[in-house]
Amino acid sequence: MKDDTRYVALMLEEIKSQNQLVLEYVRDLPTREEFKEMKEDVGELKQDVKIIKAAVTDLSHQVIDHDRRIARLETAS
Repeated sequence: MKDDTRYVALMLEEIKSQNQLVLEYVRDLPTREEFKEMKEDVGELKQDVKIIKAAVTDLSHQVIDHDRRIARLETAS
């Protein structure tokens, strides 16, 4: 009987330890409001990236055109 009590006590201690780990993990998770704010930030970043991509594409076309125009000027002189 004493061994059974000791076993149960050890199992309860193990369960308590595991529960503590779960609680620590959950405590570090963002709250619903924090998660909502992060989603909004990501949405804004996606829009910014689209604008940046468009600008880079436009600049790339201008640079390509400059190279062609400079080459024509060099051959003309």
